[in-house]
Amino acid sequence: MKPMKVLVLDVGGTHIKVASTDIRIPIKIVSGPTMDAKAMVDQVIASTAKWEYDAISIGYPGPVGHDRPLSEPHNLAPGWVNFNYQKAFAGKPIRFINDAAMQALGGYQGGRMLFLGTGTGLGSAMIFDGVVVPLELAHLPYKKGRTYEEYIGLGGLERRGRKRWRKSVLTIIELLKAGLVCDYVLLGGGNAKLMKKLPKGVLLGANSNAIDGGIALWKDDAVVTSRTPGKGEAPDSVILAKPN
Repeated sequence: MKPMKVLVLDVGGTHIKVASTDIRIPIKIVSGPTMDAKAMVDQVIASTAKWEYDAISIGYPGPVGHDRPLSEPHNLAPGWVNFNYQKAFAGKPIRFINDAAMQALGGYQGGRMLFLGTGTGLGSAMIFDGVVVPLELAHLPYKKGRTYEEYIGLGGLERRGRKRWRKSVLTIIELLKAGLVCDYVLLGGGNAKLMKKLPKGVLLGANSNAIDGGIALWKDDAVVTSRTPGKGEAPDSVILAKPN
């Protein structure tokens, strides 16, 4: 049987990264506060006109369920929740996953792992013995009336400078690692490379993690389940997958 070829879209507040099973080095499409779903799809289709793929994985910066976004993104234009993605991509099958969870899946090495992605915002996910659980830690209050994202996202880096930002990253890693009882932490995102030294139990994510995670969503040993939240419940999307 012919192996499935997957197109992977990693949607971020600064860039949309686009890669595939055949093309592992991603191309970058500028995003930002004017980028909505239609503009993203139009630019992706134009940029990949000569690519071959059978299915699509989309890493989305927010909660997802039933292979669609459940809320509008914080750092992009509105218009993502009700967009018809499958129609726009000519009927190809699509799987949505939280962008942090996609990176986490690509870098998972077994056990209990916390993923933190420091980019435009702050992505988070946890993998507990093969079960990927997207988290929404970015906008929880941290201290001095600011959130975790406001301390270690791009805004915190620009406002406080690299030295103080690095110190906050390490403090928050230690706090969350202890609180979530993790074996180790995978630190990813575009700004993770700015860290000078990481303590024992903290790994630096690879640029390829998101792409590997998106491709893994379509492997035979991966089962995708999701549900629509009930009244008063948080959105939920869970990926069950065997470690590599």
